[in-house]
Amino acid sequence: MDDEQRYRAVHGRDSRFDGMFYTAVRTTGVYCRPSCPARTPQRRNVDFYPTAAAAQEAGFRACKRCRPELTPGSPEWNIRADVVGRAMRLIQDGAVDRGGVGELASSVGYSERQLNRLLTAELGAGPLALARTERARTARTLVETTDMPMTDIAFAAGFASVRQFNETMRAMFDRAPTEMRGRAVRPGSDTITLRLAYRQPFDLDRLLEFLGARAVPGVEEYAGGVYRRTLRLPHGPGIAELSAGRGHVLCRLRLADTRDLTGAVRRCRRLLDLDADPQAVAETFAGDPLLGPTAARLPGLRSPGHPDPAELAVRAVLGQQVSVAAARTLAGRLVGAYGEPLAPELRTGGLTHLFPAPEALAAVPPGELPLTRARSATLTGLAAALASGRVDLGPGCDRDEAQVRLRELRGIGPWTASYVRMRGLGDPDVFLGTDLGVRKALAGTPDDRAWSPWRSYATHLLWASL
Repeated sequence: MDDEQRYRAVHGRDSRFDGMFYTAVRTTGVYCRPSCPARTPQRRNVDFYPTAAAAQEAGFRACKRCRPELTPGSPEWNIRADVVGRAMRLIQDGAVDRGGVGELASSVGYSERQLNRLLTAELGAGPLALARTERARTARTLVETTDMPMTDIAFAAGFASVRQFNETMRAMFDRAPTEMRGRAVRPGSDTITLRLAYRQPFDLDRLLEFLGARAVPGVEEYAGGVYRRTLRLPHGPGIAELSAGRGHVLCRLRLADTRDLTGAVRRCRRLLDLDADPQAVAETFAGDPLLGPTAARLPGLRSPGHPDPAELAVRAVLGQQVSVAAARTLAGRLVGAYGEPLAPELRTGGLTHLFPAPEALAAVPPGELPLTRARSATLTGLAAALASGRVDLGPGCDRDEAQVRLRELRGIGPWTASYVRMRGLGDPDVFLGTDLGVRKALAGTPDDRAWSPWRSYATHLLWASL
C-alpha cells in the first residue's frame, strides 16, 4: 500500500488494517489504529508507520481512545520467510528479553549491526525499540487486568528495572502505571488473567473443539468450552486456560516464573491463530466453486497452530497412518512414561505433566517405546535431531530449511513434514494434498496455487466440509 491508499483506509475506519500500519497525527502527537473512531485528521497532518515501535521512536504517544497497542499483530509476519519476518517472530516470542540483541542476530544468521540496519530500514525501529513495545503492551495488560504488584509486572514484562518500566509506560501512554490501574477492574485472583485480541470474525468454538478432539491426557484437557494445557517455557513450566470472552479470548495463566509471561502469551496466540486476517482469507475463497460455500458457511475459521513445535512433530509421527483417537492414546502413554511431572502447586484438573522433551525421548532405547520397531526408530531419530539442533523448529527458523531437514530423517515423508510446517511453524500457506481427508473432499485435482497464500486455511476448509 502507498500512503494515499492508507489514508483511504483511515478515512473509511477499516478495521481490517488494524495492526498492519499505524496513523500518526503531527498536530496532536498521537498515533492511532486505522479504525480509530475519532474525527479523521487532515491528510497533510498525517504520517504512517509500519509498527507501533516506529511511531513511538518518532515521538508519538498511543491514542487513549482506540488504544493501538492492543491491536492484533500484523498477519504479515505469519507469511514472511525473510530475515525481517523471522526476527519479528523471535522478538514477539521474547528473544531479546532472554538473550539480548546478540542472540537474536545469531539466531537469524546476521551480525547485530546488519540486523539493526535491516529492521530500521524496513520497520522504522531497531530490535531494542521493537522489543520495548512488546514489553509495554504486556505490561499494560497486566496493570489493567491483574492485582500483581507493579514491581512483579515490570520484571514479568521483561523490563530491566522498575524505573525503566515507569519511564517507558509514561512515554508510550502518557500515564503512570498507577493511573492505569486506578481505572481498571481487577479479577482478584493469583492467576494472571489476560484479554487476547483478534480480528473478527472468529469461530473460536470450532477451533477449541478441534484442539479438544486431539487433547493428550495429562498434557491437555477440554470441557465446557474451556481448553487447558501445560506449557514448556524457557524458565519453567506453566499452564494456560483459554475460553471465549466478550470480543476477546480470555486467557488465564499460571507460571512457575513470571519472566515467561511474554513467551506464554505468544504461544497462546500462535495456538489459536489470533493474528490471522479472516477478511483476506474469505476474499480469496469467495468466488471459488469448491471452497466458497464452505468458507461462507464457516466464517472466521482459523488454522490452529501449536505452542511447542517439537511436541507437534513427535505427535505427527505418532499420528502417521492411525486415527486421531489412536494417536491420542499413544501420546498419552508416552507422557505417562517419559513426561516431566508438574509440581503439585501447578497441577490442576487432569493436567499432570509436560510433554516429553526431545532430549528425554532421544535417550530412550527404541525397543522400550510403545510403538512398532520402525515407528520407534523414526521417533527417536526425530528426537535426536531436535535435541542436537540439526532440525530447528524455533520461531525464527527458516521454514524451507526445517522442512528439508525433516524430510531427510528416515520415516518422515511429505505429509508429516508439511503438517509440522503448517501447525508447528504456523505457516498459513501449506496445502496437505496427500492427506486422506483432503483427497476425499476434493472433486478432481484443483490448482491449489489459486488459494495461495492461504492454503493452510484451504486444508482446514476441506476437512470441515466432510
